[in-house]
Amino acid sequence: MFLNLDKVVLSMALLRFLSSSIEFTAAMLMLYFNRVDVAFKINAVLAMVGPTIFIGVTTLGLVGLAGKVSLLGMASIATGVFLIFLGINKL
Repeated sequence: MFLNLDKVVLSMALLRFLSSSIEFTAAMLMLYFNRVDVAFKINAVLAMVGPTIFIGVTTLGLVGLAGKVSLLGMASIATGVFLIFLGINKL
C-alpha cells in the first residue's frame, strides 16, 4: 500500500504530520505551563504556523497538478486559495 507513493503526495503528508506534531506539542506546553497568558502566546505562534503549512501543502499540490490540470483549472484553484485568505483577513 505504501510502497509506491507519489513524491508530491508524500511531501504533502509529511508537512501535515509536521503541522500536527507542532499543534500537539503546543497543546502539551499549554497544559504544562497551566497559565492563560502563556497559552495565549503559544496560540499566537500557532496562528502563524497554520497558514504557512496550508500555503506549503497547497503549493505542493499545485506543483503536482501542473501537468494534469488546464490553465483555467489552475487559475480557478489559485483564485480559490486567494479567496480563502481574503475571507479570513476581512473578518
